[in-house]
Amino acid sequence: VRYRDRGVVGFDIAGAEAGFPPIRHLEAFEYLKRENAHFTIHAGEAFGLPSIWQAVQWCGADRLGHGVRIVEDITLGERPVLGRLASYVRDKRIPLELCPSSNVQTGVAASIAEHPIRLLCDLRFRVTVNTDNRLMSGTSLSREMALLVEAFGFGWAELQWLTINAMKSAFIPFDERLTLINEVIKPGYAKLVG
Repeated sequence: VRYRDRGVVGFDIAGAEAGFPPIRHLEAFEYLKRENAHFTIHAGEAFGLPSIWQAVQWCGADRLGHGVRIVEDITLGERPVLGRLASYVRDKRIPLELCPSSNVQTGVAASIAEHPIRLLCDLRFRVTVNTDNRLMSGTSLSREMALLVEAFGFGWAELQWLTINAMKSAFIPFDERLTLINEVIKPGYAKLVG
């Protein structure tokens, strides 16, 4: 908080979920909320729905680092049915910072092709694509996007949607986000498509 006027735009807490629930740091999150500071909590990868629920309902996370296991609150069928937590996360537009390669490495998904990102995109969750730990995963954002193109046939429209979601979810001021979307991202994708 002390450095917010010197380039710090948010806070992120990461690490092992099992045995380290977000509510252990409730006092810190309450402080951040009182100071109107943005924060991400890594939840919903290793520990599942309980960590997502704690991160959102107890701690007030602005974004979920991973959040991929929100799919455990979705009943699949002819028309998928969202449970209360999944509905809340989608309705509140809480960003899910999905990390496909990392999720395969940690066993959340058996392969990129079996990753639930397509389902979450189709259901219009606020999905973003991320690398997680680039050194451990040996990946880049470009590679993650290429894997989605290969596995799911994502085209420029889907990649633009994911990129805009990421910018909408950024912890920079609204006017800056809007400018970047309208003056950089959309024209950039228009050149690629055109």
